[in-house]
Amino acid sequence: MSQAVFVRPELIVDNVTVTYNNGHTAIYDASFSLTGGTICALVGVNGSGKSTLFKSIMGLVKPSVGKVELSHKPVSHALKQNTIAYVPQTEDVDWNFPVLVEDVVMMGRYGKMNFLRIPSREDKTIVDKAIERVGLTELRSRQIGELSGGQKKRVFLARALAQQGSVLLLDEPFTGVDVKTENAIIDLLRALRDEGHLILVSTHNLGSVPEFCDHVILINQTVLAAGPTETTFTQKNLEMTFGGVLRHINLSGSALHDDNDPRTVTVITDDERPAVFYGHTKNDPPAQSQSKEDNP
Repeated sequence: MSQAVFVRPELIVDNVTVTYNNGHTAIYDASFSLTGGTICALVGVNGSGKSTLFKSIMGLVKPSVGKVELSHKPVSHALKQNTIAYVPQTEDVDWNFPVLVEDVVMMGRYGKMNFLRIPSREDKTIVDKAIERVGLTELRSRQIGELSGGQKKRVFLARALAQQGSVLLLDEPFTGVDVKTENAIIDLLRALRDEGHLILVSTHNLGSVPEFCDHVILINQTVLAAGPTETTFTQKNLEMTFGGVLRHINLSGSALHDDNDPRTVTVITDDERPAVFYGHTKNDPPAQSQSKEDNP
């Protein structure tokens, strides 16, 4: 696929507070920074401010305090440059709208077209390759409402690819998809990361976070922890973030070992893929991240 020329982006969220007109403060004092070539998970309970944070990054809501910058320029500049691509939750889309797969993907090119929105040969080529990259070539003339849940996700991924932005925001991309589709999405995100994109994924799918995310941001109205997944995505930080909301299963002692091994198994789940921790303390990394050479 032809690639847009872009410098690896740097996203800076600096002390951001967002208070809506009704007086509700959705997030406060939120700060973190990310650079291109990174996949970062955004993890928190419903209502924790994840959607508001996305809107701030996209320039749809203006912080009451603080600032959001992309490559040291106001995020409003990035919006004009079509730099940020967004993949919505499927429930936010009207699937009865009479539009074809290829038409939805072409919407990713609108920011590059003139006001008449007549696609050029280059636009059509980019759309063709985006559709091919997500494996929907045979379905390109299908009405979007006829697609499965996983196919719908891939349509909007293709739209984001066609936009050729350097930053991708994905809102719950794994909800309602099977394991095969989830793995295909993860493989695509890894490839985009290796091309230099910055990818921020809002997800409740805790078990998959250590598998493909380099960084993680844990949020509950403010950023509670942010950093490399191996050191940040810990049992202690998840308990702090979710505050007892998630199901929590703990096994230790004779229920787990035949000897006096002090390590415990902790399973934290929200009914999707659970996060599994195995070790001595709540600061140990997830079991998925531990070396295969660790003692059993």
